[in-house]
Amino acid sequence: MTRRTFSIATLGCRLNSADTGLLIDRLTRGGFTVLALNGVQAPDLLIVNTCAVTAEAEKKSRQCCRKLRKKYPNAKIVATGCAAVSAGATLDADLVLGNVEKIHLAERALALFENTSSAVAAEQQTLSAGLFRENAVEVFPFRTRAFLKVQEGCENFCTYCIVPHVRGPERSRDFQEVLQDARNAIEQGAPELVVTGVNTCKYRDGEVDLYALLEALSALEGDFRIRIGSTEPDAHNLRLVDAMQLPRMCRFLHLSLQHGSDPVLRRMNRHYSCDEFAGLVAKLRDKVPDIHIGTDVIAGFPSETEEDFERSYAFIQAMNFANLHIFRYSKRPGTPAAEMPDQVPPEVAAERAARLEKLAQKSSEEYRKRFVGKELPVIFETLGRDGIAAGWSDNYLSVRMRDVPLRRIVKIRLPE
Repeated sequence: MTRRTFSIATLGCRLNSADTGLLIDRLTRGGFTVLALNGVQAPDLLIVNTCAVTAEAEKKSRQCCRKLRKKYPNAKIVATGCAAVSAGATLDADLVLGNVEKIHLAERALALFENTSSAVAAEQQTLSAGLFRENAVEVFPFRTRAFLKVQEGCENFCTYCIVPHVRGPERSRDFQEVLQDARNAIEQGAPELVVTGVNTCKYRDGEVDLYALLEALSALEGDFRIRIGSTEPDAHNLRLVDAMQLPRMCRFLHLSLQHGSDPVLRRMNRHYSCDEFAGLVAKLRDKVPDIHIGTDVIAGFPSETEEDFERSYAFIQAMNFANLHIFRYSKRPGTPAAEMPDQVPPEVAAERAARLEKLAQKSSEEYRKRFVGKELPVIFETLGRDGIAAGWSDNYLSVRMRDVPLRRIVKIRLPE
């Protein structure tokens, strides 16, 4: 019997990339063969791993489904991920599976070809807190780095965010399963493990917290390094500072600030002040010299006054972030912020975001200049048609060079 083929389109965060690796394993073990998306051969099945962190992300998820339907009219389409939970009825798919149901993707996908399934979204099950097992390993046939899922869910309930509603409560992946997944990735030749979760710092399996998990990962044999994906800032979590000093750890941390004004942070229901955030960053920079600190910032949050924005701009400027992801506030139905008074006009939010984008570019360039001519460990991941390889240093600087090996850690001097 000929195995059916599938491809996956992944939108959104690093956790979605980790989930895609798990989906590839489940489908492969379920009788399917993976193909690169947009390859020569048309797949029988298309999986769209959607995102809903912003209204724009949800829109892109819908567009992706429609685009794939037009390009591959004979393929079956399954939509999963966060937008499958928040906006499943709006997705052009033969089957919609929420974040909980995607563990059953292989059998549900096979049923599609036997005409025993429908496009009705599966009922969202009640999520349980605590521990979970995936009963799968992450497989990345078309990637260099391995995304290692260790944590799910969020209970911060920021007033602008729907993630707790689409990802469920905080829970951690079984420690031994994480280690086995990591060993598998290393054996497959992955030179970097990207540790991911919604709020990675909340990882805990019994006495094993994030520090202990990273310590165990760093003790594994092989030629690899470890990077922590985006995490929530916790000014009192000094174990994070300790963790960043472990062997193999990349000098990189993405801490989501969201705003540089305390009154706005309180309205966002963020659980720290600007001074506490700055104190955590200062400790990290003291213990991990040259660390790349990145962040996310929202412009135009409801009731954000000009004074709020200017205060935030000055704080962000003083922090000297290595990179900034700027988002215009996106109203999400069902969140408290969507009902707040004094919504900022779109044109004002756009102007403020544009100012922050200019600051982000300047800040990023200044950070990069500090390393020109210095030796850095780099993993080159792709080779262009022009013969130039592209990769990333441990402190997340983009590097392009000729005549370098791919998919392993090499020392190079950063060019101009």
